[in-house]
Amino acid sequence: MPYFAMNRFRVLRGHEDTFLNHWKNRDSHLDTVPGFVRFQLLQGKQTEEHTLFISHTEWESEQSFIDWTQSEAFRKAHANAGKGTRDIYAGPPQLELFKVVL
Repeated sequence: MPYFAMNRFRVLRGHEDTFLNHWKNRDSHLDTVPGFVRFQLLQGKQTEEHTLFISHTEWESEQSFIDWTQSEAFRKAHANAGKGTRDIYAGPPQLELFKVVL
């Protein structure tokens, strides 16, 4: 069954381009991971304080996602997470995990 992992990022207004450039230029190593299906970066609503972005990954199974989080590819992809960009967020990212039920 497919499995979905989403991280919600609240990016302070005026820093959207910095956030997008960070994602465009990072090597996620996802294309080397068994069970990875697809990645999308979604932009949501804006408030006076922040713009919502969601990183959305689809996996063949929950186990595929778990294996990714314990892999060398995961460590490489997250080695510089937040480096030079911590001050553009309105709080930490929020991870949400979903399994298909219907």
